[in-house]
Amino acid sequence: MSNLLVTGGAGFIGANFVHYWMKTYPQDKVVVLDALTYAGNKANLNPVAENPNFVFYHGDICDTALVETLLKEHHIDTLVHFAAESHVDRSITGPDAFIETNIIGTHSLLKAAKKIWLDEGLNKENHRFHHVSTDEVYGTLGPEDPAFSETTPYAPNSPYSASKAASDHLVRAYHHTYGLKVTTSNCSNNYGPYHFPEKLIPLVITNILHDKPLPIYGDGQQIRDWLYVEDHARGIDLVIKKGQLGECYNIGGINEWANIDIVKLICELMNNEFRENPEWAKKYPHADKVRNGLAQELITFVTDRAGHDRRYAIDPKKSNEELEYQPTESFETGIRKTVRWYLSNDSWWQSVISGDYQV
Repeated sequence: MSNLLVTGGAGFIGANFVHYWMKTYPQDKVVVLDALTYAGNKANLNPVAENPNFVFYHGDICDTALVETLLKEHHIDTLVHFAAESHVDRSITGPDAFIETNIIGTHSLLKAAKKIWLDEGLNKENHRFHHVSTDEVYGTLGPEDPAFSETTPYAPNSPYSASKAASDHLVRAYHHTYGLKVTTSNCSNNYGPYHFPEKLIPLVITNILHDKPLPIYGDGQQIRDWLYVEDHARGIDLVIKKGQLGECYNIGGINEWANIDIVKLICELMNNEFRENPEWAKKYPHADKVRNGLAQELITFVTDRAGHDRRYAIDPKKSNEELEYQPTESFETGIRKTVRWYLSNDSWWQSVISGDYQV
């Protein structure tokens, strides 16, 4: 039995991790700490809200005293750190929040964990600080370059990825300097339920349903490695249970797609859903293009964003060999599940788009 503190647990990946963990380990206690900024949505946790082993706190990871209190009061032995500002576009227009949350916030958690677990001796021998990072810390790849491995030098190109790189280094330093028991995972792009609608896949789905343009940066040939979010949660589980202390593990789907091809695939899937299920046309009366099988006509090319990395790809060999990790969802099955989830959960994403979820 474990007691987990999950930071950022009301966000997209954090909430899916909470759902996964409570389903897989129903005897464990899960405490979520989330500041409920724009990307945090308490409704993401509704499926577990009534579980007696679940507790939610609205608070900031930069509040070190609060984190110390939670670690002590709930006898936390495992801290899983998702909380982060993560949207590259926002980091370009407003980098300060990314420095505050991703660097100072991570350091706040590390200080609290060191004080309670090491200095005060609570769970001194039996603790784990798991830090969730991103493949973007490695920079960008050319078309023929080998995929990122755990030994790829860091070369972040945006304020977002730079702030995540800094947090990775802090986690490593607290292990080597103080002996804090840490692991880090660097993951490729996630997709699935509860994905905030400003990100590519949910943005395309919801814009189609509003008959709005589908904006594609530049030529749309930016390549990303995509992973279904529950497969990411399972990968983190394996790192926590089987990973070597102080080590980093890349979690990826070996599933590279150009952005334009992702958008075209979603258009095709949406066209098929509306053709095969007439109820969607009734539910979404303004979705004229997709109702007529023409969702792809909404594709619109826009000016590329500054510092846009061309390609990311994860080499998951270390995770495959040391942890026996393999994704269970193919992209074909995962993207269909995702499209159908958004079609069936319009009340969730409409409240996010309108801003009502923050009221």
